[in-house]
Amino acid sequence: MGIHQKYLLGAAAILIALFAGMQLTGKQTTPDEKVMVASAREVLRIGVTQYPSTLHPMFDPMVAKTLVLGASLRAMTAYDADWQPVCLLCTELPSYENGRAKKVTLKNGKKGITATYTLKDGLMWSDGKALTASDFVFAYDVGKHPQSGVGNGSFYSEDIDNVKAVDAKTLEITFTKEICEFAAISDFYPLPAHLEQDIFKSDPATYLNRTLYVTAPTTPGLWMGPYVVSAAESGASLTLDKNQHWHGKPAAFNQIVFRTVENSAALSANLLAGDIDYIAGELGLTLDQALSFEKRLPAGKYTVSYIPSLTYEHIDLPLDRAPFDDLRVRQALLLSTNRDGINDTLFAGQQQPAVSNINPRDTIFTDQVTLYPYDLARAEALLDEAGWKKGEDGLRRNEKNEVLRVTLSTTAGNKTRETIQQAIQADWAKAGIETIIQNQPARVLFGDTMRLRQFQGGVMYAWMSSPRNIPKTTLHSTMIPSEQNN
Repeated sequence: MGIHQKYLLGAAAILIALFAGMQLTGKQTTPDEKVMVASAREVLRIGVTQYPSTLHPMFDPMVAKTLVLGASLRAMTAYDADWQPVCLLCTELPSYENGRAKKVTLKNGKKGITATYTLKDGLMWSDGKALTASDFVFAYDVGKHPQSGVGNGSFYSEDIDNVKAVDAKTLEITFTKEICEFAAISDFYPLPAHLEQDIFKSDPATYLNRTLYVTAPTTPGLWMGPYVVSAAESGASLTLDKNQHWHGKPAAFNQIVFRTVENSAALSANLLAGDIDYIAGELGLTLDQALSFEKRLPAGKYTVSYIPSLTYEHIDLPLDRAPFDDLRVRQALLLSTNRDGINDTLFAGQQQPAVSNINPRDTIFTDQVTLYPYDLARAEALLDEAGWKKGEDGLRRNEKNEVLRVTLSTTAGNKTRETIQQAIQADWAKAGIETIIQNQPARVLFGDTMRLRQFQGGVMYAWMSSPRNIPKTTLHSTMIPSEQNN
């Protein structure tokens, strides 16, 4: 949310890092149920705790959306299980060795790279229209427009100098810098120009709300993965059917249903009742809930998998607003949060506190950074120094007699996050800080509150730590949301 780099690491380290995920699945175990298994495999019902604010691949980054897009869209490239870049829509990654990349001099005199991507044969949108290089050019036009408000605007407006369709299957991308992993463009999704171009051109500033991905997501032609969105019940469910124009590996299920149950206790009940088959590890039960839930599961009927993930919980603060514009206050918030205590109490010691925003499994990870262990005395000293004095009622006030009050928000219905909030509220109270909890449904929190910077205090949620990611979108001051950049 546009936090300056030197402050984000501290803010990101306030909470427990979710470097372990889990998933729950129901399973049948006897040969006699073979027919029932075959029938069940026709439809896979996945339970998640969030409904995406949009299905457009370029707006509002949400894990809930990535699950749906993973089945219905493809970017040009991706990282495989070994964290190596691979082609999804292209025939091979550009490199100097294969002649698909060359160094060039840009108009401003700086050095850049021009990379050539050839699209695979048989790529089609779900209405049968061919997917061409022009669809990438259109996506680039959307991304670079100063009023489009895309999530990763710096990629299109600063990292890329130009995108050119040489022919229907050949795309040239000129990058503004000589970077080592230029060929990996996992954020670059094509957009169906034949459906979306006129909508965008009529008013780029409002396109994010008028796109068919929002107003009519079941429109034929929006999708080009193994599945298409066939039904959308806002806030409740998304249904995906097989894409008849998909030429890749056949889809395993005839239909996938993403059912949103924002209350994690109700999500567990849905699994036990057989209303869903699977709880997604990315957006389902957290570790503490899984540990408790597993003890109550009928033996042999369910499988619980604990899998390391790349997500971590953190708190974002509005650094341009008092009292968060004071470094001493931010450091005091971190120092007065007993993250090890939260880990031991809620997660049986299995969730290590974050050292930084880099996952320990990443090759660029280091623990040689400034650490902020729980230190209430030091936190109180910093608050005293910042002019927030503790009164007889235990609350801190400044010279204007204003109470040091922090609003803390997260996704409503997530019991673990709400429990963590209460633990933080108790920790901060010891330092004389009053905490007001104001939670919202995920689609509201991510769709409006955060994008429009309407939050007044801290917002607690999870980020993905992409392999060897250069986090300019989240760390650079030019990425702060504003009316100018929509």
